[in-house]
Formats: sequence, C-alpha cells, structure tokens
Amino acid sequence: MAVQPMTSIWLRLRRSAGDFRRDRSGLAALEFAIIAPVMLVMFLGTVEFSSGIAVNRKVTLIARTLSDLTSQAAVQAVTDPYLQNVFTASIVIVKPYSQTPVKAQISEIYIDSNQKATVQWSKGAIIASGALQATLTPSSRNPNDIVTGLVPPALLVKQTYLILSEVSYLYTPAIGYVMAKSGVNLSDVAYTRTRQFACVTYNNVPLITTPPTCPTP
Repeated sequence: MAVQPMTSIWLRLRRSAGDFRRDRSGLAALEFAIIAPVMLVMFLGTVEFSSGIAVNRKVTLIARTLSDLTSQAAVQAVTDPYLQNVFTASIVIVKPYSQTPVKAQISEIYIDSNQKATVQWSKGAIIASGALQATLTPSSRNPNDIVTGLVPPALLVKQTYLILSEVSYLYTPAIGYVMAKSGVNLSDVAYTRTRQFACVTYNNVPLITTPPTCPTP
C-alpha cells in the first residue's frame, strides 16, 4: 500500500479547515439559541417593572384623591355613606388593573399647641374583586393614637386639623420570573388640610359645641 506524502495530507487538512471556517450554516440558529433566553428575560422584566411603576402611580393617585375628597366635604359631619363613596373612587382610579387587594383608610389628625399630633377618628375600607362599591372596615388607627412622628414637620402647625389617607396595594406580577412571585406591597400616604370647615367630624368626633368652630384642646 502506498503511503501518501505528508505534504498531501497537510494540504488536505488545510483545505478541510478552510471549508469548515467558511461554512456558516446553522450559525444564526446557534446565536439565537444563546441570545433568545437573555432577551426574553429582559423583555419580561421590562413589562413587569413598567406595570409595577404604573400601579404604584395609581396608588399615589388614590391616596391623594381620598384625602382631597374628605377634606373638601361640603358638610362638616361626614357619614358612612359619604366615606364609602369616597373609598369607592379607588375602583375607577386603579383600572385597568385588578382592584384587589386595595386597602385604604382615612383619619383626621389634630395638632395641639405643643405640636403633638393625635388621631381624632379613622375609618378603613377594602375593595373586593369585581365590587361596585368599597366595603367599610375598622381602621388600624384608633382615636387618641399619637402620630406625631408620622406627620411631616412642615405640617405640624399648632391647633390645626389634617386629613390623612393611607393606601396599600399588593402588586402581583403576571409572570414573576424577574420580580417576586408573591407580589410587591405598594403603599403611599397623603395629607390635606380641611377646606370648607376647620375640621371634619365623624360620629360626633370631634364634638363641636359652637358650629362651625372646632375644639382646640
């Protein structure tokens, strides 16, 4: 058997290597297989974070709306039906996202002559899925609770009243690959001063003996 010269073998190896280098069939598929998962994760992450930011903005709008509607009440004494209608405004604001689980509460705070902030009254509400109205619930804040540390220093004006609204929303991402699958708790607060009257009463609190003057203990 004749032995091929080394030069011939070397030339064939060089030719095969050149053919392999020039053959790009399947390269695009390989690149796509490597890049596609990364791009998919980036896309889903962008969608989830964008939705989260949008919902967080709506939480802020709900907080501002609740405090604003309460502080500008046309009547000095608000009732459960009035507060229920105020809380129900959250349903329209949070759309098109699910209104569950929106939790909110409204409180009136009095700042005394020593700049101590005390809760006068407070009422909470939750928004159930598909509900047309909010459901009133007890608030986590009670009358006479001291909340001085909660109020911004600039709002601690002596012998004045504030309406405080607090809103929380558990944002659950649709996919959950990038953000927490269990959801992210979003919350915000808003303060407004009463507009039409010195204070807003609820269930005769604060007790006004000389309308429309509010007590200043």
